[in-house]
Amino acid sequence: MVADAELLGEIARREFAALGVAGRLVHARDAAHVRSLMRTEDVVVVVPAPGPDARTLLRQPPGSGVVVPVDIDRVPGARHIHGRGLAGLAWAIRHAVHRARHPQVRRIPYGPSPEQWGDLYLPPAPQAGAAVPDADPAETPRATEGRAETPGAAGERAEVPGTGRHAEVPSAAGGRAEVPGAAGVPGRVPVVALVHGGYWRSEWAADLMEALCADLAARGFAVWNLEYRRPDLHGWAATRQDVTAGLAALHAIGPATPTGPTLAARRAQPGNGPDASDRAEPRNGPDAADPAELRNGPGAADRAELRNGPDAPDRAEPRNGPDTPDRAEPQPPSVAPGLAVPEAPSLDLDRIVVAGHSAGAQLALRAVADGARVALAVSLAGVLDLEQTDRRWLSHGAMAAALTGGEAPAPALDHGSLDEGELLASSPLLRLPLGVPQIVVQGRGDDVNLVDFSRRYVAAARQAGDEVAYLELPGDHQDVITPGTPIWQATAAAITRVVTAVT
Repeated sequence: MVADAELLGEIARREFAALGVAGRLVHARDAAHVRSLMRTEDVVVVVPAPGPDARTLLRQPPGSGVVVPVDIDRVPGARHIHGRGLAGLAWAIRHAVHRARHPQVRRIPYGPSPEQWGDLYLPPAPQAGAAVPDADPAETPRATEGRAETPGAAGERAEVPGTGRHAEVPSAAGGRAEVPGAAGVPGRVPVVALVHGGYWRSEWAADLMEALCADLAARGFAVWNLEYRRPDLHGWAATRQDVTAGLAALHAIGPATPTGPTLAARRAQPGNGPDASDRAEPRNGPDAADPAELRNGPGAADRAELRNGPDAPDRAEPRNGPDTPDRAEPQPPSVAPGLAVPEAPSLDLDRIVVAGHSAGAQLALRAVADGARVALAVSLAGVLDLEQTDRRWLSHGAMAAALTGGEAPAPALDHGSLDEGELLASSPLLRLPLGVPQIVVQGRGDDVNLVDFSRRYVAAARQAGDEVAYLELPGDHQDVITPGTPIWQATAAAITRVVTAVT
């Protein structure tokens, strides 16, 4: 691949340290070398997975560990991490460690497309009134690394809709919020459905929200991390239909015994040898990789491999890539003799929270406006005014590109490029009132256009009669989805307070 080798090492080592794992960067000699490493290592990130030999390995990995491919370049049609440049290596390492540490996650398709699925996280047995645990540093993306934290967040307060109370922003130094747990009806847990952003482009996927999934599950929530077809590949209608269908799918999910046997237990079972796998390969269409994407010739690959530290749990047999659906229903779990399988709680469908980040907030709020059944809607640095998103040409015309399903046309001099009917239907600002309580979260260090959108949306929503809390605190675009930051701690506290007030 075309990249400075030392820089790749710096990226990998920074992630290893941040996630608390031991790892190393290996420049594989050929496909046989990759196969050998994949057979013996428990967690492997392969970049850029070039050539037909390497792609075949990813279709049928020889071992039973976690295998995550990542393409630094954009690979049209890929269903793994790709197109994020060298930063994609960091995201892939985070995703690989997350999968290794959370093998119990249940992937459930809600449609026939490989991009129509949600990952369901179930919390540990909730305890009412328990303090929220410290954020796991292993689940914290390094969005704030390399710069000083913004002081002054501690002690700020913000109103929480539907409770008559205010939430206090926790201390940045403490990183802990003393708020009620999410427990409510015994045996039933509230649900937070997460809708990722990425300005409606397919390079960005549900792995962006995995850190929040772990954080929210530790707080006592079930979490539904929703993937959907992006408009650059499937059109705008498919995207909005998927978000609606994905939220509706929660009502069809019953209680399920947590999956995720230990890696050792799975390896001991018959049928789990080198050729047994329920993994599906993330492909670049039916013909694997385009040779033009390759850099080091057939069989060559740069790869980072990880080993879990002493506190990391064993791993279940992996699913290959962040966007590849598991089987519709998981197989019964395998556990070591003498260990009881805990009974999973059922989902409390009267306490569903939908939270969208960036463009995902637009999709989430539109679904609510279209009638999705939720108790609370949350915008995290949301793109809430589509007319101005288009007129101001944000993210190089992302709005126009999403609506046209391809490259954005040149901006008009006297008007935007949005269809007036679709603008009215899709822009959260133009769909008010939503009729449900809302929390709008905005970092002051974010794009000033998004700060403008959030402030004007809150004013318009309140004027329309909606109950809205506004949290504008220090932080940037990624801080609002980064566990441990003051702005996320305040957001999680506010969500928890609203949910515990719902009876």
